[in-house]
Amino acid sequence: MKKYIFLFILPMIILQYSCHKSLDPKVYSSLTSANAFQTRSDAIAAVNAVYARLKGPAVGDNFDYWTVRHFALTDLTTDVGHCNYGGDPGQLSLALWNSANGLLAEDWRQIYKLISNANNAIFNIEPMKSITDGERAQFLSEIKFLRAIAYMDLTDAWGPVILATEKDIASPSYNSQPPVSSVAEIEDLLISDLTTCASTLPVDYQSNAIYTSNDVGRATKGSALTLLAKLYLRRHDWQKAADLTKQVMDLNVYHLYPSYLGLFKEDNKWCEENIFSVLSDANVNGTELLNHFGPESHPVVENRWQYYAVTWDFYNTFDDADERKACFYPEYMGVDGLIHKQPPTLGATPPPGEFYMADVATKKYADSTGSTTYYDGHSVDILRYADVLLSRAEALNELNGPSPEAISLINEVKGRSHAKLLDIADYNQSTLRDAILQERGWEFFYEGKRRQDLIRMNKYDVLVNAYLNRIGQPSNIVMPKNQYFPYPLNQVNVNPNLNNSDRQ
Repeated sequence: MKKYIFLFILPMIILQYSCHKSLDPKVYSSLTSANAFQTRSDAIAAVNAVYARLKGPAVGDNFDYWTVRHFALTDLTTDVGHCNYGGDPGQLSLALWNSANGLLAEDWRQIYKLISNANNAIFNIEPMKSITDGERAQFLSEIKFLRAIAYMDLTDAWGPVILATEKDIASPSYNSQPPVSSVAEIEDLLISDLTTCASTLPVDYQSNAIYTSNDVGRATKGSALTLLAKLYLRRHDWQKAADLTKQVMDLNVYHLYPSYLGLFKEDNKWCEENIFSVLSDANVNGTELLNHFGPESHPVVENRWQYYAVTWDFYNTFDDADERKACFYPEYMGVDGLIHKQPPTLGATPPPGEFYMADVATKKYADSTGSTTYYDGHSVDILRYADVLLSRAEALNELNGPSPEAISLINEVKGRSHAKLLDIADYNQSTLRDAILQERGWEFFYEGKRRQDLIRMNKYDVLVNAYLNRIGQPSNIVMPKNQYFPYPLNQVNVNPNLNNSDRQ
């Protein structure tokens, strides 16, 4: 969204100076395959480069993958997210996407960039002689955990995709058109990798022998167990999901943060609820979450776009006693002198002095006490403890129906926000499943989980089409066709094995 000024220099000026030997570059050092990956510091730098891919980085901007654009696929395409802009996000918001959608293409590209960096790092770190076996195991587990996140996101969005690993680097074929691998085949790799990660990675990085500081943003035993539990939840392997979430709870290092709104404050970089997050600093490596999520024409949170917002339908499902309802900007006097508010009915014309907003901005990534600059320092929680509690409750309900433990786990999450608690007498297995889905929506909106939650519980078409119908749109979601997005057109053009015939 930046404005760039391009300076054009006459070719003859370039020619005039290009022949001067004094302008020839002096090479002080060069990095080659022969001198890279020689030291422990080289290995750590390669590991850190894979972490960096969770944010992009794009040229001049850090709003790719898990620090903005991924939310377009996971939340904008559901009954929760809304974008009042046209083009690619508008298509996703109305469930009218196609293979030419630029946000689909960008997410695919950024995820595979992480995978590429991960594979290269694994390939080069494995044979290093200058590091100990313990260091090697630590570095490889961090990288494989990050690669597992990438493949979970890819298979959530596209199902069967191209499986690339470090083994492909030994004998690369630059003109190949690799076939797609089944979701089951990819999951087998992830289960193997994450099981190893869980046995290798530390619980935390306090007094760690490899890293000299308490690096809270790194992969841990808890994050590997949690991601593995999420994979089994997706597979409907309820017993393994229940067992793994219990293992995370038994680590006794994670707890719910006392305040829902406080959890997402920009200055709350890390707390006891975080299991794995993307960390940012506004002054060093900031992101553009505030720009994309902030309210338009707001007197305090200024110059923001309300690009990713929440539907009024979703906002209105919150009970007034639920503190999570305070996580929005539903009404304010704008800098334009108009009262920005919810329309009383669909298509209503506002009276003088009022402006009816098409959607409502969330404070989750638009903290009014945070950055006032272009870049902000919000963290993005990929895995947090509330998800462990609700995932275990879901698995327990699927195994045996409502139980005191399942209800207690749900109420622990609800109680943090002072929402109305559940009574086991009011629920059977089916209605508790619906209650868990609703609770996950209230708790995890714009945290990259909504679409997969709806699909896992067989409610994607039901709930999204009901929302679309309420706003005067047709039922655009057809299952199982829309379980997966179409492969990006630019990828299909170079690899015909990516077949979209049954996806759009």
